[in-house]
Amino acid sequence: MFRRPVVQVLRQFVRHESEVASSLVLERSLNRVQLLGRVGQDPVMRQVEGKNPVTIFSLATNEMWRSGENETYQMGDVSQKTTWHRISVFRPGLRDVAYQYVKKGSRIYVEGKVDYGEYTDKNNVRRQATTIIAGKFLQ
Repeated sequence: MFRRPVVQVLRQFVRHESEVASSLVLERSLNRVQLLGRVGQDPVMRQVEGKNPVTIFSLATNEMWRSGENETYQMGDVSQKTTWHRISVFRPGLRDVAYQYVKKGSRIYVEGKVDYGEYTDKNNVRRQATTIIAGKFLQ
C-alpha cells in the first residue's frame, strides 16, 4: 500500500542529490542573538594597529525560577542564575554611540550574532572566547 509513494520519494531525493552535486547551491543560515540585560562595565574602545576600533562592554542577563512543591501558589525558594556576555561593536556609527552613551548599570537590548574565537593570553596560553557582535541596540 505505501510502497509506491515511498519509492517515488526516494527517486526524487536521489534526483535532487545528483542535481546538488553538479551545481553550486547557496544555503541560507541564521546566526542571531537577542539579549536584554544590564551593562556590567562602562564601554572601552580599543584599537589594534592597522585595524578599525571596537567598543567592548559586558552585559549581564538573569534567569529566575521557583523551586519547591507548590510552584502554582508561589511557594518555595527563588533561584537565580546570572550569565555574562562580552559585547563587541564594530560598526562605525554604532560603536561611537555605544562608547558615549552606554554606562554601567544601564538596561539595554542588544541584537547581533555569536562569534567564537581564540586568543593567546599574557602567559602564552591559548584560550577560547565567545563574543556577541552587536548589530543594533536600544537603551
